Amino acid sequence: MADKSRTRISRLQGLALFFLLLGLVMVVIARLRMDSMGVSTLGFEKLGRRNVPTQAAVTVLGLLCAVTALVAFLRQKGRGILLVLAFFLALLGVLTAVAEGGSLDLVGMLASSLRMATPIALGAMAGILCERCGVINIGIEGMMLAAAAYGFGANLFFKNIWVGVAVAILVGGLMATVHAVMSIRFKTDQIISGTAINILAVGASGFLRRAYLVKAYFVGQTLPTIRIPLLSDIPILGSVLFRNQPIAYIMLILIPLLYVVLFHTSWGLRSRALGEHPRAADTLGVNVFKMRYVNVIVAGMIAGLAGAWFSLETVGSFEDVMTGGKGFIALAAMIFGNWNPIGAFLGALLFGFSDSLQIKLQILNVPLPYQFLGMAPYIVTIIVLAGLIGRTRPPAAVGKPYEK
Repeated sequence: MADKSRTRISRLQGLALFFLLLGLVMVVIARLRMDSMGVSTLGFEKLGRRNVPTQAAVTVLGLLCAVTALVAFLRQKGRGILLVLAFFLALLGVLTAVAEGGSLDLVGMLASSLRMATPIALGAMAGILCERCGVINIGIEGMMLAAAAYGFGANLFFKNIWVGVAVAILVGGLMATVHAVMSIRFKTDQIISGTAINILAVGASGFLRRAYLVKAYFVGQTLPTIRIPLLSDIPILGSVLFRNQPIAYIMLILIPLLYVVLFHTSWGLRSRALGEHPRAADTLGVNVFKMRYVNVIVAGMIAGLAGAWFSLETVGSFEDVMTGGKGFIALAAMIFGNWNPIGAFLGALLFGFSDSLQIKLQILNVPLPYQFLGMAPYIVTIIVLAGLIGRTRPPAAVGKPYEK
């Protein structure tokens, strides 16, 4: 048995083998399928554009990826850093291959990834707040959808986009209140309660759209892009972080704020205690029901802000089921980050990048059906949950109604 355990390949070693194979496949495709005279144009914003021979660049990047992955497989020390490097080498190789005969703005891709990650990160923050205090919330998707619909409706009615954002936040909080009452007061199965929220949101938003929004004048107004003076002029970093719209900035502020609240304040300590051992917390004088109500309702308001991103910050309109499952991907990001705001944000960036990449591939007319390209974020979700993140441990009391 001891020999078997020593020879068993770990999950990270399996990932290293995947990148090794991917690097070799890139080399083979570059040598056999790419034009030796082909050129890719890569943009770096203020640093200018660079023309690189596609075949040679993809070959070199593929070899570097394979070598890095091989070292990661053989060497335990620094394996995580080597795998991250292999990932970026493979990514740069794929982007270079995609840009053959055209151009690709790498800085723009990064900025787009952050923008697409915004609702996922906010949804993940909502999930963390709920589950850290012991309440499962799979109704985040429905909260986002209802907030997107009624926030846009309020924008049209009051002719003020900021009122629309406020209404979206309140709608998310209202739906979270329903979930909290059902889960905490009446001790309904939390999965069923969250599912009911999702179904209710589809019906309520669809009714609003058909009864009012379709007949209303389409204004197409979105939240303004805010450039932070001086910081927005920093090459690369300025475009990615400091030229964003308000909800993206709020997301960037909420992540470290929630981390500090959860892990460095008495409120966070009590919230985490509720998720692990609520009876022990109750014995020490913590009001279990009150804290769970507050956390779930605040989480719903954050989900409502994520819903406002869809209709008020991105497109300036509302379509049926326009959230497109991002609430469920947010839950995947939460699990990816092991119920930690920083880790969840990294997961959201991964999913946001896959979404941004599939849009860019469609623009570049990659010879694949757009339906398959649109599946990219969901395929990444399955791969991450099933194969890459390994075993995670949710809060011990999550999903269990508390009896005083």
